[in-house]
Amino acid sequence: MWIYFGLLAALFLSFNALARKRSVTGNAVFPVLLVSNATSLLLLLPAFIGSIFYAEQMKNIGFYMPSISLEDHFLIGIKSVLMTCSWILNFYALKHLPITIVTPIRGAGPFFTFIGAVIIYHESPELLQWIGFFLIIISMIFYSRIGKKEGIVFKNNKWILAIVGATFFGSVSGLYDKFLFQYKDYEVLTVQWWFFFYVTFFMLLLVLFVYKPNKDKMGKFKLHWTILASGVLIFLADYFYFKGLQDPEALIMIMSAVKRSQILFTVLIGGLIFKEQNRRMKLIPLLGILIGVFCILYSS
Repeated sequence: MWIYFGLLAALFLSFNALARKRSVTGNAVFPVLLVSNATSLLLLLPAFIGSIFYAEQMKNIGFYMPSISLEDHFLIGIKSVLMTCSWILNFYALKHLPITIVTPIRGAGPFFTFIGAVIIYHESPELLQWIGFFLIIISMIFYSRIGKKEGIVFKNNKWILAIVGATFFGSVSGLYDKFLFQYKDYEVLTVQWWFFFYVTFFMLLLVLFVYKPNKDKMGKFKLHWTILASGVLIFLADYFYFKGLQDPEALIMIMSAVKRSQILFTVLIGGLIFKEQNRRMKLIPLLGILIGVFCILYSS
């Protein structure tokens, strides 16, 4: 069942990637992230208030959020810091790079998660899983060559470094998710509420003390419906992803790969919407990434 939760997460992530690309186009990154995460937080507000005043009713419908200790706040806060770094880097990369370059690099995230899962959690890979991850990395090398045709030199481009950094922080956060849900047994909505609460708080500080004093340099902010849509979509994607991870049998290396199966939809539709270059050429390494993902998916 956890595999299907991963596929649902991938579906919502694909739409979210498109919404995020549109939301940062000509927009300041910090306010976009603030509004997006605040939207996710507002979606969870009724469940949080209901858990305080109508605990039994919320338990009956499965939306109860138990109170947590100071240690729990600290542990969830760590995840919030990791994903704040990942999202900031990701949004800046999306603002300056084609989505058909950004999304496949993000798709290599399962490789880092895979290595961490083997070393930290001693998850046992099969031969097909090794083949799958090496296919992903080789395909990324081909993507770098296509990027040069668009004037994007991977080794000298700071936005490429930004998306690589975003991928790294996201992978570390993914490994940490397994700890939160399989070792600490946290409830999904509880983690989501406090996670979005802390990320929104961090982004508010950045908007007030970094963006506002440098507004002319960092660009103007204009509210667009895709910013709100991104908040809804990331909430849904995380919800199903976390639900899948709650299963004791769920392997983080597999979940990470399944979640990144959003690449095909995002690149194909995103390339059409944003009129980006070399869409047909990008299908070749994209096919390699997909084969790698399916090797991992079907190996077990």
